[in-house]
Amino acid sequence: MYAVIKTGGKQYRVAVGDKLKVESLKAQEGDTVTLDHVLMIGDGDKVEVGTPTLDKSVEATVVRNGRGKKLRIVKFRRRQNSRTRTGHRQNFTELEITKIGGAGAAKAAKPAKAAKPAKAAPKTAAEKPATGGDDLTRISGVGPVIVGKLAAMGITSFQQIADFTPEDIERVDNELNFKGRIERDEWLKQATEFLNEEA
Repeated sequence: MYAVIKTGGKQYRVAVGDKLKVESLKAQEGDTVTLDHVLMIGDGDKVEVGTPTLDKSVEATVVRNGRGKKLRIVKFRRRQNSRTRTGHRQNFTELEITKIGGAGAAKAAKPAKAAKPAKAAPKTAAEKPATGGDDLTRISGVGPVIVGKLAAMGITSFQQIADFTPEDIERVDNELNFKGRIERDEWLKQATEFLNEEA
């Protein structure tokens, strides 16, 4: 009988009596450790595979805690007069597997997700704003974002745009950072044409 377990971000294939070194665990020598992340258990032709883990566990006894061999790390950049040499010793815990297939720890149930509120139907360009004004997106170069900014300034109808004075044009240009766009796109002329269509 064997099992595939996961601990310390690594997977190990283990059987009863095996000794293995894993990433350091908070346990003293002689302690019994229960490993709950069992990915698979095999017994001859019978194989159980978890999705992602099984409700089983593997028990092991801590043989010792230690540090691995020193690894030498050398960084060298040619023609740069740059050399760095360091070392590293990784901590480990040596385990001896004593039992496979015990009951796993109870897994907490995931909380149910709250239902998302239904989205409002998107506005089409032909729809008029809810404020009771005209559909300003009919004017060339005016989109929903600009309509919102104009509404914040109190401008919601073709009549207001047709009645713009040079001071109004300068004020709107400055607030919306247009720099002459109102005159270039002939907003006043277009607004007057839309007013005549409605009349």
